[in-house]
Amino acid sequence: MHSVTRQLWVLGILILLVPAAGFGSKEAPEDERGSIVIVFKDGHQQSFRLAEISRIDFNTSAAGASVSGKGRFEGQWKVGDGNGGTFFMTLDPDGKAHKTIGGPSGTWTVVDGEARMTWDDGWHDAIRKVGNKYQKLAYAPGKTFSEEPTSVADATYTEPN
Repeated sequence: MHSVTRQLWVLGILILLVPAAGFGSKEAPEDERGSIVIVFKDGHQQSFRLAEISRIDFNTSAAGASVSGKGRFEGQWKVGDGNGGTFFMTLDPDGKAHKTIGGPSGTWTVVDGEARMTWDDGWHDAIRKVGNKYQKLAYAPGKTFSEEPTSVADATYTEPN
């Protein structure tokens, strides 16, 4: 089981069990109901209303690669090919990737907030959010993600969130 998945399960269980366990017999004040309290290592606490939280991400990697945000990339994307055409990429939850042109198989992960695909045909692609839209950056065989991309095109998520 992945570390983030395990952490989310523990968080969910705690949210469900703590009220049932009757810790502190008095009821929470009205303004603290429906909230989560984060206790930091130095002992200070901060409370957040659950209605204001859209997502909780955990960055557990020391190397800068993050699995947080992976869910927002999973699924099918319609992307530009850099020459005015389009094709589809599918990013599976297990880290496998598929595309409808070139070498159709590869792998993907999330690094620095972008999805990075490595394809069997030697190409590398990245999907990154730029402003309020997404772009697909393509890197020809032999290029790395730290170099200038070979092409940049629009990317559109095709599945409802």
